[in-house]
Amino acid sequence: MNKLKLRLLLEQFFLEDIGDRDVSSQIFAHREHGQVVFIAKEEGIFCGEDVIQTGYAVLDPAIGLDINVKDGERVERGQRLAIASGPIKSLLKGERVILNLVQRMSGIATKTDKAVETLRGTKVKVCDTRKTTPGLRMLEKYAVRCGGGYNHRYGLYDGAMVKDNHIAFAGSIKKAVQAIRESAGHMINIEVETETKEQVIEAVEAKADVIMFDNRSPEDIREWVKLVPEGIITEASGGITMDNLRDYGETGVDYISLGFLTHSISSFDISVKVDICVLRETC
Repeated sequence: MNKLKLRLLLEQFFLEDIGDRDVSSQIFAHREHGQVVFIAKEEGIFCGEDVIQTGYAVLDPAIGLDINVKDGERVERGQRLAIASGPIKSLLKGERVILNLVQRMSGIATKTDKAVETLRGTKVKVCDTRKTTPGLRMLEKYAVRCGGGYNHRYGLYDGAMVKDNHIAFAGSIKKAVQAIRESAGHMINIEVETETKEQVIEAVEAKADVIMFDNRSPEDIREWVKLVPEGIITEASGGITMDNLRDYGETGVDYISLGFLTHSISSFDISVKVDICVLRETC
């Protein structure tokens, strides 16, 4: 993960949430210290170590951290994930932004892990899409990797995808692929989105690097994938859920891209609580 970009993102998020002051935490003097604990409330995959470290460093270098898990590790309900110690005002100011991000990233990692596990025993790799939350793409795609998945293109700049509207405007798959190849150069891969058997054949003839079977049934894909020679990567996408994922995984494609990994996520349940043992000087 790009640490400089992460720091800039967190600064923006803190500014949005804190503004010029935290009204509620003004009751605490800056010298008052405390300790809070991040606790998992369910089982799943943890993701967000850098968010916790960088987030508290941005807020207050005086905050000390003890992170007990690594990104990508499975955690259990009730497990103490991290401990933050330092000025109470700073601990309280950073709690919501940091927790929101860690919960979302861990939710994505957990969902991805479930998809990967569903496809265990097949050759298929799970990947994400560009259906990410604006501003959070780097974090969400990182979370997919922590869950055992792979990243599709990051944006419009690092890979070309010929979709239905590109084909309509260009006049054909062949014309679209040829025009992109001439303008983008040999370092950019070109993927063609297909919806019919004829489009698959045309994409093969156009020498696409990747052919996607879009919103097709497992039965269609199982037949069409036979039309694609070795050397061209195949991908299935659209209409795929966790319930039918295994069926698509057994079609013979190389990748399955899943928008729901990032756009339809339940945040992982984590709470941040005052460490009572430290507060009472007991335990």
